[in-house]
Amino acid sequence: MSDFAFRPAAALAAMIAARTISARELLDDYAARIETHNPALNAIVEQDLDAARARAERADAMTARGESLGPLHGLPMTLKDSFPVAGLVSTGGDPGLKAHRPDADGAAVHRLRAAGANILGKTNVPLYSGDWQTHNEIHGLTRNPWDLERTPGGSSGGAAAALAAGLIAADIGSDIGGSIRMPAHFCGLFGHKPSYGATPLHGHIPPGPESLAPPDLSVAGPLGRSAADLALLFAVLAGRPDDAQFPRPPFRPRPVFGAGDLRLAVWLDEPGVPTSRAASEAVRAAAGALEAEGATLDYEARPAFGFRDNYNDYVTLLVAILSRGFPQRVLERFTANAGKIKPDDESYEALQTRGATMTYRQAEALEARRFRIKQAWGSFFEDYDALLCPVACTTAFAHSHTVPLSKRTLMVDGRKKPYLDLLMWPSLATHAHLPASVAPSILDADGLPAGVQIIGPFLGDRTTIAIARLLENHHKGFTPPPGFA
Repeated sequence: MSDFAFRPAAALAAMIAARTISARELLDDYAARIETHNPALNAIVEQDLDAARARAERADAMTARGESLGPLHGLPMTLKDSFPVAGLVSTGGDPGLKAHRPDADGAAVHRLRAAGANILGKTNVPLYSGDWQTHNEIHGLTRNPWDLERTPGGSSGGAAAALAAGLIAADIGSDIGGSIRMPAHFCGLFGHKPSYGATPLHGHIPPGPESLAPPDLSVAGPLGRSAADLALLFAVLAGRPDDAQFPRPPFRPRPVFGAGDLRLAVWLDEPGVPTSRAASEAVRAAAGALEAEGATLDYEARPAFGFRDNYNDYVTLLVAILSRGFPQRVLERFTANAGKIKPDDESYEALQTRGATMTYRQAEALEARRFRIKQAWGSFFEDYDALLCPVACTTAFAHSHTVPLSKRTLMVDGRKKPYLDLLMWPSLATHAHLPASVAPSILDADGLPAGVQIIGPFLGDRTTIAIARLLENHHKGFTPPPGFA
């Protein structure tokens, strides 16, 4: 095997173009690593190496003629199993789809292929991409390469585990509740949740190929071993302005700055919001590194809305979105309970019930409140380039997926907390449709990675990725987990 496995995807794509390495050689290197390491991780759950080798050989023949398919020419990739890939089993973790082989690629997959990506297989997800542990009845449990007894996160857990272990060059995740950001945080990777609508999600499971419109909140975005990978893959996913079906939105201008030009707000913790020492320290360390390079920091600045108000509306909306896939018996139970919920009840049961039974009038009122939150963010970003905050309330935790999500608990620095508190920090960017990048920051006392979440203004995706690149250069980059390098 070569020593190329842990290099950034952007560097590998450049090496293929320069003929420093062939697409076939790189594919075979990853295939050998998959054979060696994937049995312990169970990250890659579907492969078609024969077809991938044929595509790699065609890519190499094109390279020899001075031709290229695009910026991902010949790059071996896997894709999260929520994305439909023509000819490959695509399940979304749903046992009812265990033999589902789509006839056509999803929109995001189409853009990756058009840019030259060589898709060799699929990475594992939880059922309906609905958990921060990656486990389903079809493919079983995926493990974190930093500690096999812990989760790699979810729902893009298979993608993150494969990338961190050096089994593949790149992968794409989707995110409605931290499903890109949390696996990046748990596995020591870079990740980017785009602004809502910046990348196409059509065909994604859920809701599935029959859906004509993507759900609110949910986005497709890159995971990688460097900030350059995020920039490269995001540019491909965002497409072209002249795309008739999915035109690229008008992103804010590409930033050209150093750390000394940055005005950053730093949100280390929040009263009543569980946040471990390691999760806060990852933010503090990243902020300190940027301050040492000249950035101006403000530890008190906050957008003008209540954290809990934003979070409650986010959970209500999230459940409303997910409820279209609920069985009828579950919907009937929520309907029966709706009249019992008091107006001031902020429990998870109350939020879920409101979301599953929300009327149009209630949805309209929620959307009006969200509009005011978006306005508050807009005013905030007139004074600050980005906000640094925790990705999640803790680092990677031990596998525990036998109890329903709503009944699970999580230990945060020795304190038992509801499992769904994991949604709290991701909700800040998701509810307001904002971009958020994740960069590695520290290793905690158990030797586990912890990252920092970088939230920027709507369509300011390039800014958050650029700040992740500054952190990579001046603080910490990707480090292979012990036992896989």
